[in-house]
Amino acid sequence: MHKLDRYDLKILRILSEDGRITKSALAEAINLSVTPAWERVRKLEASGLVRGYRALVDWGALFRTQQVLVEISLARHTAQDMRRFEQRLAEAPEVAFCYATGGGVDYIAMIRARDIDHYQRFIDALLLEDLGIERYYTYIVTKTVKTGENLPPAEAYE
Repeated sequence: MHKLDRYDLKILRILSEDGRITKSALAEAINLSVTPAWERVRKLEASGLVRGYRALVDWGALFRTQQVLVEISLARHTAQDMRRFEQRLAEAPEVAFCYATGGGVDYIAMIRARDIDHYQRFIDALLLEDLGIERYYTYIVTKTVKTGENLPPAEAYE
């Protein structure tokens, strides 16, 4: 991968905020002409830094759902146990995201369920699958204060 310069970082920041920006508007925003600006975009796409473009859909406005944060600790920390657990959560449509963490718990996941009963049935099914879950803590989301949907790091603003 080539070394990123200030133009590349500006392009990445702008695209992360508005993936539908026109070629001319992008070029103007970074003070380059259209062709070199768009060539930079193509290089960033080819390098894998720009992995795609998508719409941020407000699913909550369409469907009533309950968001639940779950801290999960596994009984054993073998590579096989962790891989099996991670694969199962990666395949579950209820799991919006799951992070492996260091510290007091092994994983933090966001579950989106129709309601609390649906969430509890999902957790009960995971426990029955013998995925090595030692304990879990459930936190009901009551309000979204901020999401970082596609928030660039502070360095991208310099």
